[in-house]
Amino acid sequence: MDHRPRLLITLGDVAGIGPEVVAKAWVDLLDICGPVVVGDVDWLRRATKFAPQRLDVVSINEVNRTPYAPHIIPCLQATTTNLAGVETGAVHALAGRAAYDFLCAAIDATRAGQADGIVTMPLNKEGLHAAGLFYPGHTEILAERTGVKDFGMMLYAPATPERPHAIGVVHVTLHMRLREVFDHITTEAVLEKIRLLDRVMAKLRDGPHPRPLSQRERGEMPRLVVAALNPHASDGGIFGDEEARIIAPAVARARREGVNVVGPLPCDTLFVQAAKGKFDGVVAMVHDQGHIALKLLTGLAAVNVTLGLPIVRTSVAHGTAYDIAGKGVADPQSLLEAARVAAALARL
Repeated sequence: MDHRPRLLITLGDVAGIGPEVVAKAWVDLLDICGPVVVGDVDWLRRATKFAPQRLDVVSINEVNRTPYAPHIIPCLQATTTNLAGVETGAVHALAGRAAYDFLCAAIDATRAGQADGIVTMPLNKEGLHAAGLFYPGHTEILAERTGVKDFGMMLYAPATPERPHAIGVVHVTLHMRLREVFDHITTEAVLEKIRLLDRVMAKLRDGPHPRPLSQRERGEMPRLVVAALNPHASDGGIFGDEEARIIAPAVARARREGVNVVGPLPCDTLFVQAAKGKFDGVVAMVHDQGHIALKLLTGLAAVNVTLGLPIVRTSVAHGTAYDIAGKGVADPQSLLEAARVAAALARL
């Protein structure tokens, strides 16, 4: 019996590097999970020329009745959109529509018990909007289609021999204009993200790259820290009052609930401490506050994990990379990392 988790790999925006990355990663993916591609058969076949070995793409009708072989990629044709006119490396409404269709098909199949989780290749927000689909990104589509209200986007970097401390970063605000951020940072929003991060890091702190835990770690809850919004955590109110008025009360409530969390602390120093192993998880206030720091620390090892869903979903930590699409130079490492984390979550 095959005990590998069945993971659905959505192809994302076909004009980007998604198809190439899937083809390059295929044989290694089989060591991690039972992968099935949800996408477009023709575009995936085109991409197999970039794989290091011969691959045959086989069209399938059901994702849960798929045998695995190193030279065969099973692909569920998940859109009726004609993608023949899409140009590699350019925004196109048809590619945006198809990427949405791929994701919805994967969500529905996973919710129906046909798969154990989803790993998404990148879509393009401009392509979505050009297709009349006004979502900020994957996360919001996933939340809407699964009917959840409390959800979060976490970047997660598993522990490795070179970097022995796993780090998870969840974001209070995501894809929005900076001028709108202040209206969305509330005590309830910060508290919700602390709770989500605490739950997932209790399961995933050492993730798909386990290491022996010290005696201290074995008896310890995840160690969380909440980032300040203003420089120097406002320096006692000199640079704003959001820390005292909004963030600190959320931290206090979480601590009363039993969460091991501190903050708000200045963002420029807390990531240094997290990188050294003082904290397992960080609650960042804005998208770039968390993304830039973690990607500088971990590069392609960072994995996007959606918290609060009734299904497992991870994603690569890069975009469509139109500038290199079709050139055969895309790196598949982020997809392999995302699959490892999804497989680990699916087993929990």
